[in-house]
Amino acid sequence: MSLPATDIAPFADRRRRVFDHLRAAGGGIAVLATAPHAVRNRDTEYPYRHDSDFYYLTGFTEPDAWLVLVAGAVDRAILFCRARHPEQEIWEGYRCGPEAAIERYGMDDAHAIEELDELMPALLLDQPALYRSFAAAGPVERKLRRWQAEAEQQGRGRRQPPARVHDLRPLLASMRLVKDASEIAAMRQAARISAGAHARAMRAARAGLHEYELEAELLYEFRRHGAQAPAYPSIVAAGANACVLHYAAGDTMLRDGELVLIDAGCEVDSYASDITRTFPVNGHFSGPQRALYDLTAAAQAAAVAATAPGRSWNDAHEAAVRVLAQGMLDEGLLQGSLDGVIESGAYTRYYMHRTGHWLGLDVHDAGDYRSGPAAPADRPWRNLEPGMVLTIEPGIYVRAADDVPRQFHDIGIRIEDDALITHEGCELITRGVPVDAREIEALMRE
Repeated sequence: MSLPATDIAPFADRRRRVFDHLRAAGGGIAVLATAPHAVRNRDTEYPYRHDSDFYYLTGFTEPDAWLVLVAGAVDRAILFCRARHPEQEIWEGYRCGPEAAIERYGMDDAHAIEELDELMPALLLDQPALYRSFAAAGPVERKLRRWQAEAEQQGRGRRQPPARVHDLRPLLASMRLVKDASEIAAMRQAARISAGAHARAMRAARAGLHEYELEAELLYEFRRHGAQAPAYPSIVAAGANACVLHYAAGDTMLRDGELVLIDAGCEVDSYASDITRTFPVNGHFSGPQRALYDLTAAAQAAAVAATAPGRSWNDAHEAAVRVLAQGMLDEGLLQGSLDGVIESGAYTRYYMHRTGHWLGLDVHDAGDYRSGPAAPADRPWRNLEPGMVLTIEPGIYVRAADDVPRQFHDIGIRIEDDALITHEGCELITRGVPVDAREIEALMRE
């Protein structure tokens, strides 16, 4: 048995860029482990999901694997992974094994994971710097310290392990910010599948269903079109639950006259999509619902117009806030002047989150939102570049309170799309499911 061929070129190119960085910084060795298994309960594990940085450099999805990159006159990419084991494979499925890893994943060398402790100390010797993830869990950290101590003993004072240790994550985060063609293709497919799932949920919605039943419609559509998994736990929030930002799909019943908010996306070839739509259970927005919905849609349109190459990351948020704050004033949710409620932050009572985030291998993807060194905190916002992918997701959440107009009580609305930065502006790749209120109502009548 074998697995389908993988296009190794993008992964090899990313490793080359890491090698170039290491050499430019004076040489060194980079060490990265994939994610471990996680126990759910007793002898049952959670469905396995590899580490995103590890996958970004290898394309390798099996557990119990390490990548070692040695920059030198001849660069060496070494993979440590599980050996073939016919008996175990009967229970757990096919393993690539070190022998196939060289050809299949473009490695220069590969070894069984059991050889890692034996070989790593020698690999560390004579390296001027070690690059690793500072966020690595305890077991990884302990292994690296032990290998360095053993390397010192093996060197006997004549050869030394790395004297400098650097965090590998900032380099990989900056690389991951701009997507290549293979990444964009996977994200387009995830966006298309997720949009179809949202449309399916809209068609299925009716009073008397439970939130988990709409979640089931989403999961069915994800898997039937080839998505490997949800990109994150699906939010299906009926009525007042929509005012809880990270509400999980529960057993609340959908009721006539209320809205339901769905924030859900699938993962395709490790890349995430992220869509939110809000729609009426009975297929028709009431007057107050429509007023706040159109306000949120207008805020998103303003944010989209401010999302283009050369624009600041924060421009979209500021544009959305101005529209939302003015709408809150117009509808009697706030009192005062536009500049006043923005300066005071009064609008955050009803809009308390940012307007977007990076998207990619992780739903809240790697990458800094500001430019320059890690400090100070007031460094400028990053400018957008073609190939970046982010979400645009304004919302408004009105909890019931004595000082809130009754017609708006417990209305929660969010509209979220995935935006690919292009040379001309941005492309919303998730518009396979409608946003316009009239189009949503028409879809629900089908």
